[in-house]
Amino acid sequence: MKNNMSEANFEETIKKLEVIANQLEKGDLNLDESVSKFEEGMKLSKTCSEILENAEKRISILIKKDDGVTEENFNVEA
Repeated sequence: MKNNMSEANFEETIKKLEVIANQLEKGDLNLDESVSKFEEGMKLSKTCSEILENAEKRISILIKKDDGVTEENFNVEA
């Protein structure tokens, strides 16, 4: 269930970030409002990044071996 909570939080956070981006793109906000929305957007962006990083740490690759399936940690190296 924790997975669903993380996904829901991620989805909610992304939606909030999209709303802020749309508000900023419209250009209807004054400078103070724009700066405030930008700061809020940066915090939301950081939250999304943290959620994704935590998810990445939990990702595992299942590798089929001769006598069954083993689990290895996912390692991102490009």
